[in-house]
Amino acid sequence: MKSSKTIIKGGRFLIPGTDEPVLSGYMTIEDDLITYIGKEEPLAEDGVLVVDGSRLLFMPGLVNTHGHAAMSLLRGYGDDLALQVWLQEKMWPMEEKFTGEDVYWGTSLSVLEMLKGGTTTFLDMYDHMDRVAEVVELSGIRSVLMRGVIGLCPEEVQNHKLAEAISFARNWHGKADGRITTMISPHAPYTCPPDFFVKFVQAAHDLDLPMHTHMSETKREVEQNVVDYGMRPVAHLEKLGMFTRPSIVAHGVHLTDEEIEILARHDVGVSHNPGSNLKLASGVARVTDLLKAGVKVSLGTDGAASNNNLDMFEEMRLTALIHKGVSGDPTAVPAPEALRIATEYGAKSIFLNDVGRLAVGMKADFIAIDIDQPHLLPHTDLLSHAVYSASAKDVEHVWVNGKQVVKHGQCVTLDEEAIRRKAQESFDGLLKR
Repeated sequence: MKSSKTIIKGGRFLIPGTDEPVLSGYMTIEDDLITYIGKEEPLAEDGVLVVDGSRLLFMPGLVNTHGHAAMSLLRGYGDDLALQVWLQEKMWPMEEKFTGEDVYWGTSLSVLEMLKGGTTTFLDMYDHMDRVAEVVELSGIRSVLMRGVIGLCPEEVQNHKLAEAISFARNWHGKADGRITTMISPHAPYTCPPDFFVKFVQAAHDLDLPMHTHMSETKREVEQNVVDYGMRPVAHLEKLGMFTRPSIVAHGVHLTDEEIEILARHDVGVSHNPGSNLKLASGVARVTDLLKAGVKVSLGTDGAASNNNLDMFEEMRLTALIHKGVSGDPTAVPAPEALRIATEYGAKSIFLNDVGRLAVGMKADFIAIDIDQPHLLPHTDLLSHAVYSASAKDVEHVWVNGKQVVKHGQCVTLDEEAIRRKAQESFDGLLKR
C-alpha cells in the first residue's frame, strides 16, 4: 500500500513543556505518524499534500478521559438536581429503555460533537458497546472503550454482564487500525458489591488490561462507603486489588492527603470532570495537590446529560480558572499545564503513550484552530489564547491517525444531517416507551 505524506507549511505549533512552546514552522506527517516538526522547510516532493498553515494554530488533539457518549440523548433531561436524585429518578429509568440503536445514534451525536470540537480521543464506559465501537470505526476517532457494569442485580445477571464486558474487551482491543483499545470497568464501588468487583480485577489480570471506575464523586458516596465497608473508597479499592492493575478513576473529588498519597504510590490516574462536578454540585477536586503528589491528572466531560456539552476547551479553561479561585493562587494551574492536562497527561493516563504531543514519532492526532478571529487577536501568546480564549467552535481542521476527519469545520467521515435527525428520533422514541 502506497504511503501518504502531508506537509503543514507556515503554521504555528503548540508544544508546551519545551523551550519554544509556540513554534513557527513546518510539520510533516507520513501515514499515521509525525515525522518532522521544525523551522526548516522540508524539501518539496511530488505527490505530497501541502497544507497552508498560515492563520492557523496547530495543537495536539484533545483527550477526553471520562464519558458516556450515548447519554447525549439525555442532554437537558433532568437538570439542576443532586447526583443521586438525578441518577435514580431521571437517568437510570430512561437508560433502561435504551436499545442498541439508541446507543448508536447517541454515540454518533457525541462523536460528531467531539470531532468538530477538536477532541481526537475519548474514553467511553457504557452498555451496547459493540454499537459504540461501530461508530468509532466509521468516524475515524480514537477511543478507549469498555462495557461499564452496575452490579445491583441478581448473581446470574451479574455474571452475564461480566461475560459481556470480558467478551467486548477481548474482541475489540486493537481494532480499527489500532484506534480502539479497551479496559475493564466496574461502574463504581457503590454499585458493585466487593465480591463482584473482585471478579473484574481478575478479568483485568487475565486479559492484561487497565481498569476504570467512578470514585469519590460526592461526599454522600464516600460516607456511605464507610458505613457499608468500614473504609473510604480509595482504601476499599486498594483492598479489592484494583490498583494491582494500571488504573484511572473518574472524579476523585473528595480525597484526603492519605488517599492522594495512595493514588500516587500506585500510579493511579484521576480524570478531573470540572463542568459535570460543578453542575451536580459534587465539589471541586484537589487538582493542584494531586499534581504536586505526582498523580496523572486528565480531563473528562462526563456525559452530555451532566455537562451539558462535550467542549474540552471549556473543561481546560475551567481547570485553569477554578483552581486559581479556590486556592487564591493565580499560578495554581498555568495555561501550559492546563493544555498538557487536556492532551499529553490525558493520553498517558489512559495508557496511550504515542498520543498527546506534537513530536516526531507520535501519532498524527492534531487539530488546527482559526486564529484570525477577534477573540484570538492580537497574537500576544497563542498558547494562552488556546486555553483562555478559544472554544470548540474555533476548530477548523482535525486529523486522527494521520487522516483528516474534519475539514473547514465539517466532519468528512459522518453524515451530520442523518445523525441530527436520528438522534432526535431516538429521544422522541424513549419518551414514548
